[in-house]
Amino acid sequence: MAHPKRRQSSTRRDKRRTHYKIEAPQLAIDSTTGEAHLYHRAHWSDGKLYYKGKVVLEKVQEVTE
Repeated sequence: MAHPKRRQSSTRRDKRRTHYKIEAPQLAIDSTTGEAHLYHRAHWSDGKLYYKGKVVLEKVQEVTE
């Protein structure tokens, strides 16, 4: 198996990696709330946590008397 004779400099490595760019995240629109969110992620809307269009968790408000 071939091995490099010399270590590649960080400048050469970074020049090669300049072509890998971050793309804009792909968003999904929730069928229940109509809000945009990242795919495969739960999102908060009106005090409720939604995942796949279903309520997973509701925010509990503390009562102080």
